[in-house]
This record gives sequence, C-alpha cells and structure tokens, in this order.
Amino acid sequence: MTSRIIAVAIDCPAEQEAADELRAFWCAALGYRETRRWTDAAGTEYVELSGDGPLLVCQPVDAPKRDKNRLHLDIAPTEGDRDTEVARLEALGAHVVSADPAFPWTVMGDPAGNEFCVLPPR
Repeated sequence: MTSRIIAVAIDCPAEQEAADELRAFWCAALGYRETRRWTDAAGTEYVELSGDGPLLVCQPVDAPKRDKNRLHLDIAPTEGDRDTEVARLEALGAHVVSADPAFPWTVMGDPAGNEFCVLPPR
C-alpha cells in the first residue's frame, strides 16, 4: 500500500486581509481559482485553490514565518522566460529572496514570506 499527495498546504496569516492577499497572489500567479472552503472542529477556515497542477490549501496560522521553509514550491513560466516571470510575480506582491546568477532559479517569497523558486520554462 502507498499514499499519494492530494494537496500542498501553504501557511497563511490568520488575519483575514493578509490571508485574502495571499490567496489572491497564488490564484493570479498560477491561474488557479478558489474551489472550496471548509471549517475544522476548532473553527479554523481552510481555502482550497485548484487549477492545472496540484491542489493548494491555504491553512491559517497564528505565528509569523521565521525560518526558511523546509518544503517549497518550484514553478516555471508557461510562456516567456524566468526573468519576465519574476518581474510579473513581483508586480503581484512577491519579492526576490535570492537571485544568484550561478543558479538557474530565483528564490522568491510570497506576500506571507513563504519561499518558492522560479525556474526557467520546461
């Protein structure tokens, strides 16, 4: 028997305005849309985003992000090049964390500070 990945959870701020900003960022970045909301037994509301790729689940957390993510997303543009995509993502609210020219990727942070990498097109 094995398991399969059904979603990738992204921590988001518990404050509604910041959580809305983060969901809007990921929807615009990936061409996703909000497809489901549910509340757990403790009253925490989760939001599912889906599109052409794995499901993302926005999971509210009270603590701010402090350290490097132990798991992160790698994304690549479907059109254009990496640098154009980095500029587009910055316009959506992301920021560059590291852009070492020795590597083919750019490390970015989403509006909540979660790191992800932008790679060249595949």
